[in-house]
Formats: sequence, C-alpha cells, structure tokens
Amino acid sequence: MAHEHDDQQEHHSSEQELRRHRLEKLERIRARGEEPFKFAFSRTHLIAEARALFEEAERAAANGGAPVEIPAALAGRMTAMRSHGKSAFADLRDETDKIQVFFGCAQMGEAAYETLKDLDLGDFIGVRGAVRRTKRGEITLFADACEILTKSLRPLPEKYHGLTDVETRYRQRYLDMASNPQVITVFKKRIQVVGVLREWLNAAGFLEVETPMLHPIPGGATARPFITHHNTYDRDLYLRVAPELYLKRLIVGGFDKVFEIGRCFRNEGVDTRHNPEFTIMELYEAYQDYMGLMKETEDMLAEVIEAVIGGPTFTYQGEKISLERPWARMTLHDAIRQYADIDIEATRDRATAAALAESVGVEVTPTMGYGKIVDAVLAAKVQPHLVQPTFLYDYPIEISPLAKKKRGNDALTERFQIFIARLEMGNAFSELNDPIDQRERFLEQIRLREAGDDEAQFLDEDFIAALEVGMPPTAGLGVGIDRLAMLVTDSASIREVIFFPQLRVL
Repeated sequence: MAHEHDDQQEHHSSEQELRRHRLEKLERIRARGEEPFKFAFSRTHLIAEARALFEEAERAAANGGAPVEIPAALAGRMTAMRSHGKSAFADLRDETDKIQVFFGCAQMGEAAYETLKDLDLGDFIGVRGAVRRTKRGEITLFADACEILTKSLRPLPEKYHGLTDVETRYRQRYLDMASNPQVITVFKKRIQVVGVLREWLNAAGFLEVETPMLHPIPGGATARPFITHHNTYDRDLYLRVAPELYLKRLIVGGFDKVFEIGRCFRNEGVDTRHNPEFTIMELYEAYQDYMGLMKETEDMLAEVIEAVIGGPTFTYQGEKISLERPWARMTLHDAIRQYADIDIEATRDRATAAALAESVGVEVTPTMGYGKIVDAVLAAKVQPHLVQPTFLYDYPIEISPLAKKKRGNDALTERFQIFIARLEMGNAFSELNDPIDQRERFLEQIRLREAGDDEAQFLDEDFIAALEVGMPPTAGLGVGIDRLAMLVTDSASIREVIFFPQLRVL
C-alpha cells in the first residue's frame, strides 16, 4: 500500500514539475509580446478539407507530372513533435483529422523557428504554409509561420498508452477525447443517429414538440423519480421519468402525430445499460394501433441504423446483425415457452408464477407481483437469446398500466418491445384511452406502491380529466437514444455514448 502511495506521489510531483516548466514557457511567450491565449485565428480549411483538396488537385495533375501544393492556414491541437536540429515535424489534429506539419529553420527564419521551443504537446497552434507531399510521400503542411493560440498548462496522457483508465476517461471526458480521437467518432455517430431519426420522423409527418421536464406528478413509466423543490411555489416537483402523459395530452388537444427527443431521469441503479439521466425519443400517432406502429417502428429503426452504419448488416460485440426485413415477431409468452421452457401464461396466481420462475433460476423478491415476475423471466431467460431484431408483444396487464387491454384477452395488453443485439431498443402500446379503465389501473398502481413497489405509478387526476375530454385511438412508442447509439458504435456500455455519465463521488 505504501508503495502505491509513493507511486501516486511521484506521479503528482512529476505533473507539478511539468506544469511549472509550461508556466515558465508561458511567461517567455508573454515576455516577447505574444499573447498565449489568442482571441481567434483565420483558418482556411479544416484538416480533412485540406487533405481532400490536395488529393483532388493531385488527381487532376496526374498527367502533368508537376508537384502539387495547396496554400492553407490550419489550426488544431499539437499531439506530437519530433525535432531534428534545424527542422522539426509535428502532428496537428482538429475535429476532422490530423496532418503532419514540417517546420524548417530556413523556411521560417531563425527567430520564428526558435520560438517553437516554447511549444508543448497539447498546445493549440495556428500554422500557415502549403500542403504538399514529403519525399516519403506523406501529405504535409510545410509551415511558413506558426503562432500559439492556446497554451496547454497540463500535459496530455502519455502518447503510446493514452488515457485508458475507465473512471478517469468518464470523469474527464475532455481528456478522453483529446487523447483518444476515436471517442469523438463515437459521439459524432450518436449525433448522426439523432439527426437521421429526426429527419425520418419529419418526413413521416410527425411534429417535434417540447413538454415539461418538471412534473407535479411523475408518470408515463414504471420508475423511481428524482424529487426537487420549487422555492417560489413552495412545492415539490419531480424530474420527468417520461414525456408520455404530456404528449398524449397533445393528442387530446388535436395534434395527430407528435414526437419529442429529450432527457429523462430515473432514480435507479447504474449498469452497462442504465444511466440515471438518459435520452429518449417518444412518438404518438392518432388512429393507429400497436400492430400498425410495429411495422412503422421496423421501417424507422432499419432505415436510421442503415443510414448511420452504411448498410443492412453490422457487427455488435462480435456478433453479426442483419436488418433484413421482416423482423422476427413472437408473443412474450411464446418466447418464454421457447427459451425458458415454462408456461407462465397458464397461471394467474402469483405464488405459482414465482415457483415457475424460481424453477428456472430466476430470483423472485416478495414485492414482485405477477407481472414483474414475468418481466424478470423475460430479462433472465429470453432477452439473452434475442440477437437478431425481434418484436415481443402482448404483455401482462400488471406491468402495462398505460396500454389498452388486448382484444379478446383482458389479462394481456397491446404492447410490444423491440430487441436488437440483446438490447431493449423500444417499448410501444396501443394507448389506453378509456378514462374509467385508466383510473382503475392507476388505483392498482397505488396498491402496488403501498405493498412496497416504489417504482409503481402515481394517480394523475389531470391526465384522467384529459382522457375524459376524449383521446382518439392512438399508438405510442419510446426508443432509447443511448441504446441506439450503443448499437451503431459497437459500444458495450451506455457510458461510452454519454458525454458525461453519472459516477460515484470520489
């Protein structure tokens, strides 16, 4: 233990020494009248643009044989420097790419070249010159001038090992991105997912709306909420667990097709698939039911994923996934019979269901009702088999308080979930629009809460009043944006696709 402490002290001392040297360089820069934290820099191209322009010029000049060069002013973070006496090579990186930069004393002049000694890895610099190839064939910016744009006072992680400690990567995401450029690529794909999804929904006639994040009553999902307090009104409020009940109020009011992409908050455990703060897309469509919405969901997800990954097949965590349609469809109870080898649908008795679940190794706690026992069997025995895109539908009424009863079977609801690569990607219902039935479902949720289920839903009188005004037949869907981002970036953990995930306090 003492040895570990000594190592930490040595590392801290080394960092402090490096910072001291950088501060000395900072003072030298200022002493010669140069500002080490510039206000702006007029770059002519992003690095990827400069590379592409140069390669295009090379192709155009292929028959002429004359050397090609493109004037450019580039800016970015310096991530490597190799000095060779009167010349030096550096790596310059911006958001789009990196490029080699050549600094030559003869080209820049002695005085300008000497100022390079005050540069450090991690500094942001602006470089002007011409892009051409070196004798070894590497595309390089040959610098005429270089200026410091921002002096980095803390060193980046060591080049060849990068930032590998997972906790540090998440806590200091700025360092993670600066030292692991592939992380930026992951987040660009996440951003692309949201953009393509929004385009698809707009093209399908859905209108994007915004609903409150502070709720007087938490609702729309079976989840434990976060509580906050509003000082002026002197009342407790809840961070939303789902936008569902407000979006359905809009359907009551006269909108036919709406969607929202936004943050939700659930005071639940953290694992590779759950973060207390997450992003969801919810849509609601009047005059639609869950079977019609199932087909729309299949088209939407397939087209969005294909647009981002570039084709109908991809690999997630070593397994090949095909988006070829139609996707598999099974009732939930058929899936349990197939994968768990028990017929839990044959009973409505809680004790019998618990015994069946426990017989196949599923843990059952005293507060779990019939529906949650079925859900636990799904999670433990069915979901691990759902690698290819699969819809499971017709869920027990006990765990679907906002869904319409299945036509012809009051024990079930018209609900489906979509799974891809073992990840639950979405949840949908034929929405319950009978206010009398909805009140009874809420009252049953209250009974569950009183029995110890702190995730059970609350009674929302205003929402029932809205239903009494009248909501047309409606289907609704929620899709987890973070899960979708995990899928298209081949990320095993949700923390890899959230810029700043929640972590324990050190």
